[in-house]
Amino acid sequence: MIAIQSNKRIAIFHNALDNIGGAELVDLILARELNADIYTTNINKEKIRKLGFPTENIYSIGKVPTNAPFRQEAIYWRFRFLNVRKRFKKKYHYYIIGGDWAMPATINNKPHIWYVFSPIREIWDLYKYTKNKMPNQLSKLLFSIWVLTRRKINYQDSKKVNKLIAISRNVQNRIEKYLKRKSTIIYPPTETNLYKNKKSKNYWLSVNRLIDHKRVELQLKAFKNLPNEKLIIIGSYESSKHFERYANYIKKLKPKNVEIKSWVSQEELINLYSECKGFLTTSLDEDYGMTPIEAMASGKPVIAPNEGGYKETITNQTGILIDKITHNKIKEAIITINQKLAKNPKQFIKPCQEQAKRFDTQIFINKIKKEINYNDKNSNNPR
Repeated sequence: MIAIQSNKRIAIFHNALDNIGGAELVDLILARELNADIYTTNINKEKIRKLGFPTENIYSIGKVPTNAPFRQEAIYWRFRFLNVRKRFKKKYHYYIIGGDWAMPATINNKPHIWYVFSPIREIWDLYKYTKNKMPNQLSKLLFSIWVLTRRKINYQDSKKVNKLIAISRNVQNRIEKYLKRKSTIIYPPTETNLYKNKKSKNYWLSVNRLIDHKRVELQLKAFKNLPNEKLIIIGSYESSKHFERYANYIKKLKPKNVEIKSWVSQEELINLYSECKGFLTTSLDEDYGMTPIEAMASGKPVIAPNEGGYKETITNQTGILIDKITHNKIKEAIITINQKLAKNPKQFIKPCQEQAKRFDTQIFINKIKKEINYNDKNSNNPR
């Protein structure tokens, strides 16, 4: 898509761009479509260029450590005291916050909106889940103390935000529950025109970060009991201890009929979508979930938990939502999809592609532009 020129100068704030997932992709699309600059901490320019995005408009406000919670704390304080006008000598009409730990940038940079991927999950809805995964009692105690402090700060900072936009009803509900704020909903963008449907090469596809709450182990256990099926997992992870610990666990658990690729180019990923039999995701109470939309844009059925944002995007015509997901239920769902495809190999193509178009990039961009009066010729001078 070609960005339309405007008299508005926009800046986007994001936690870090050294590992590219769904949230990072959204902000890169935003920057391209709005001719905006991005301010972040760590940057992997090689990965960004491989995805087809420029990097000349991306600025680092300083590097941060790799391991939690030092990484999150460093990101927070860098954004908390960031004043773009003073530090970079640049003026903008509007600021868009696109990362949970970047939210305190709202204090010194106005006017703004916070595009909320989620209130910080490890201190709010995933607090107990994260704590229970910790190796010992001391770690759990220190984590609990840290969370108690962080919740108070996060809640107070959120009061200073001008306007909140949630990426889904699921996230909207979290915002109201934890931050006591109202928000509107604008679903994230999917570049539906990029995705194609090709004849299946008889493998299933999964695309997700290798981290605990993605529950990738359920996928591996399901395919261990389906020796005649193949699964390809595109699973990147950050070079921090808790990411590496889970990634190592997954690699040890992996059966022979599962292949894990840590990183692929955008071209290869699109091709993998186009030739898969179907798509599998298992994330816990997902904020929204961009990868199922990408699979549907490729005309492929999706198997997912009947939780979170998946309930807002996947229908009976485009896949299967599993209640109280287990590896045995995943196995059953795969068998069911196989039976449907055997009867009619093309039955999912049209419904999936039509559903994906509801979340197209242009719809997203048009709504964001209205929120920030992007095409208003009578805009004020940049601040």
